[in-house]
Amino acid sequence: MPSTQILANRIVWAAAFCLILLASRRRLGEIARLVKNRRTFAVLAAVSCVITFNWGLYIWAINSNHVLEASLGYYINPLFSILLGAMFFSEKVDLWTKGSVAVATAAIAGVAVAYGSVPWIGIALGLSFAIYGALKKRLHLDPLLGLTVETLVAAPFALAYLAAQQAAGLGSLWNGGPLVTVLLAFTGVVTVLPLFCFAAAANSISLQKMGFIQYVSPTLQLFLAIFIFRETPSPALFIAFGGVIVAVLIYLLSRKKAA
Repeated sequence: MPSTQILANRIVWAAAFCLILLASRRRLGEIARLVKNRRTFAVLAAVSCVITFNWGLYIWAINSNHVLEASLGYYINPLFSILLGAMFFSEKVDLWTKGSVAVATAAIAGVAVAYGSVPWIGIALGLSFAIYGALKKRLHLDPLLGLTVETLVAAPFALAYLAAQQAAGLGSLWNGGPLVTVLLAFTGVVTVLPLFCFAAAANSISLQKMGFIQYVSPTLQLFLAIFIFRETPSPALFIAFGGVIVAVLIYLLSRKKAA
């Protein structure tokens, strides 16, 4: 089905799941109080735009058989997280961290040379998610409340699009069969749970540390791309992954020494 329909369903079902969780804790009234704070709501609206862009590009990349490049994007993400952490949160960057960033940056530059073009999918995914994390850290909101409002901001637009698609007979919900409908609804759950954990982490640890912990996700994506979706890595991507993995090892081993 079209990437736009998957994205719209993801937004609507994520918002619905957040509302259910918030209602179960009898906290729905907190939404109105948060919306009344114009400054906070404005930042949450920006957060919503950034994560919607990130989701949309990621879904398009998966549907277009660019799983490897999507994985590369989340390997790049910590580089941007380190930069944003130093710029906006005064997080210290030691020599080992600078070294790991330099190695990863050289790997990405190598890809650009080998490809003859910049791997824009990976860079856009990594940068947008790093900005999302920085904005979440800046707000320092309750994870569930913030996630609920940011999904609700985008939900009316997504719902209107889905309604128009259904009315035109082009909607995948129901028309695609019961399994497709269940899977679309389940996107809400598999979206909210990790983002809830991400928001909680953003409030409690540095962007630098949070970025490197996230390497579990793109590593799993890498295995999915190669062993499930049967994508064949190009020599340029081998350069990128090799360099970035070396950078990760430098960072992790240096954290062990520091401890």
